[in-house]
Amino acid sequence: MHFAGKKVLDIGCGADVVVPWATPFDLADGDANRVADYLPARSFDVVHSSHCLEHMHKPPEALAQWWSLIKPGGTLITVVPDEELYEQGLWPSMFNGDHKWAFTLDAQRLWGAHVLELKALHLQLPGAELVDLQKHDIAYRRDWLEATRKNLSAKNFARYRHALHVVRQCRLEWLGLDRVGWGWLARHGVPVDQTSKDAMAQLQIILRKQA
Repeated sequence: MHFAGKKVLDIGCGADVVVPWATPFDLADGDANRVADYLPARSFDVVHSSHCLEHMHKPPEALAQWWSLIKPGGTLITVVPDEELYEQGLWPSMFNGDHKWAFTLDAQRLWGAHVLELKALHLQLPGAELVDLQKHDIAYRRDWLEATRKNLSAKNFARYRHALHVVRQCRLEWLGLDRVGWGWLARHGVPVDQTSKDAMAQLQIILRKQA
């Protein structure tokens, strides 16, 4: 609906563009923090970015750059990891060391300077009109999250952070560790990246740029 017949820019997409006719913009094309240095203002109907904003140095400034590329009446679609479900209240990120920010829809979860409220951040953009705001948690096991919270301590958090590098090298799927195994880890206080299986743990916001 948002992309059909539109000129689309996909920021941070790698080789996996959101629609086949989208213009990709990734590291090989330049710095997404300064994307307006590379592309003309008001040149796209839609700017889409999925799991990129959390890597930006200053999200408000990056968003302002992305917003400047959208024509009046155009659309910005931003997708980011959900702080509660992905970062799980742990920082620095257990699962992606390049994450510079975390995002939430819940003001009660603004527990550190690195956590930003997604809606407020986007509505600071001039002429921004909220079209849609969603949390995507398909197949996410909240009981695993609660079990981790119950059993995780500061002492074993440090131990698991160190061990996580070994776990990644071993590739748990190769060891035959299925969802039952991941549940066992969670119940023993080990933070689990459920998105490495089949779960979603993200937020999506859609804005329209008023004419």
